[in-house]
Amino acid sequence: MPSIPVAYAPSTKETYATMNNILVEVNYKKYQWEVCGDFNVIAVLLGLKAGYTKYSCFMCELDSRARGIHYYRKQWPHRQSLKPGMKNVIHKPLMKPSKALPPPLHIKLELMKNFVKALDGKGPAFTYLCGKFLRLTYEKVKADVFIGPLIRKLFADQQYEAVLSDKEKAADHSFEKVSNGFLGNFKAENFRELIQDLMNSYEQLGCNISLKTQFLFSHMDFFPLNCGAVNDEHGEHFH
Repeated sequence: MPSIPVAYAPSTKETYATMNNILVEVNYKKYQWEVCGDFNVIAVLLGLKAGYTKYSCFMCELDSRARGIHYYRKQWPHRQSLKPGMKNVIHKPLMKPSKALPPPLHIKLELMKNFVKALDGKGPAFTYLCGKFLRLTYEKVKADVFIGPLIRKLFADQQYEAVLSDKEKAADHSFEKVSNGFLGNFKAENFRELIQDLMNSYEQLGCNISLKTQFLFSHMDFFPLNCGAVNDEHGEHFH
């Protein structure tokens, strides 16, 4: 069954009413497509309160504010229902949770963002990034405005690898392996090991762990066999 990306005008707010109007216009009740979108959009479609909330995952009862245990706790209680008034649910879901597809590009961008934020702003790796992408200011590099093509350029850049410290290099290699062996067009046979190595190297580097990273860690079996088939990279260029 084909999937659809959630697309809308840049000025449109990601509200429950807006998402409902879009689904009405495309006659979603009839076709019941799978939907690939940012986690905030998926949350709104499933009736969850978007933003930094305690129960932000639509699959489980992840305590997103308990950051101290995210690297160590992989399994969280599964959500029993999406009933309004319970566990961060404020509206009736507009789609079934099984129809939600995790956005591989957004997860990849989040991994890159967390990696860059963990770099020393005056270190050789961060300085190299500022020099390589001259159109990006220091503030933009620190805020991480990288997109898919820029990330792929870094993976192939041997000079960039040469300026990384041992911990940075380990995290970068793990990130590349997960990008190519899980978030790309196929799943490597050892994808569980690749994701665990990624989490270990990111922890050693001091990277933050967000909802997208935690979803990758805790719900890897929820991803399709071919993430490339539902990649939202083309839609992301509009932003």
